[in-house]
Order: sequence, then C-alpha cells, then structure tokens
Amino acid sequence: MEFLGVLVAAVASFAFGAFYYGALSKPWMEASGVPIGEDGKPVGASNPVPYIVSFICILLVAGMMRHAFAMAGIASVGKGAIGGLGIGLFFIAPWIFLNTGYSARPWKLAVIDSGYAVATGLICGIVLTLI
Repeated sequence: MEFLGVLVAAVASFAFGAFYYGALSKPWMEASGVPIGEDGKPVGASNPVPYIVSFICILLVAGMMRHAFAMAGIASVGKGAIGGLGIGLFFIAPWIFLNTGYSARPWKLAVIDSGYAVATGLICGIVLTLI
C-alpha cells in the first residue's frame, strides 16, 4: 500500500506541475532564459527526457517523504499537510533560492519554482496520509 501512495502522490504532483507551469509558462520562460521557438514554446519541448527525469525526482521525494512520515508517526491528513508544507517551505524552497542566487538567475525564477515545491510538498503530504 505504501508504494501505491507514493506513486499516486507523484502522479498528483506531476499533474499539478503541468497546470502550475502551464499557468506561469510566460514568466517562467522569461525568468529561466529558456530559448523560445517561433511557436512560443521552449525549444526542445517535445523532448521527453526532462519530463521523465522530473517524474523520477518527484517519485524519489514522495518516497522519502513517505519514509519520513512513517518514522515520525505522521498518519493524519492534517499532520501530513503540515509535514509536506514544511518540507516544501523549509527544505526544498531554500535550496532552490540558494541555487538560483549562485547561478545569477532572476529571483523571480526562484519564487516560481519554490511555489511549485511548496505546493507539491503539501499535495504529497496530503496524498500520502490518505492512501
């Protein structure tokens, strides 16, 4: 049952990412400096590798969150939501800001990417405690 919860959490987070980055595609592309083709989409957007790698990464995070939740005895939806939110807000988002700062990229990019990390931490925390 644990693997199913991890898989569903990863799928939910990946699906949210499609919506989130779809809604913020223009500011994200501008801030990230990704080359844009004549069609208005990032060059190489049809390459499946980044999507596969991102799903694997989300799966790894969800798996580790499940493990941490089990060790901490987090089983209720409320505690899962707080735990996931905390992981996104206090572990992942600061790392994104750190990497953004040292790579001399716009802070707007860190805000957008961190928003996704915080939201998906919350989503994973909720899903992991529901399944």
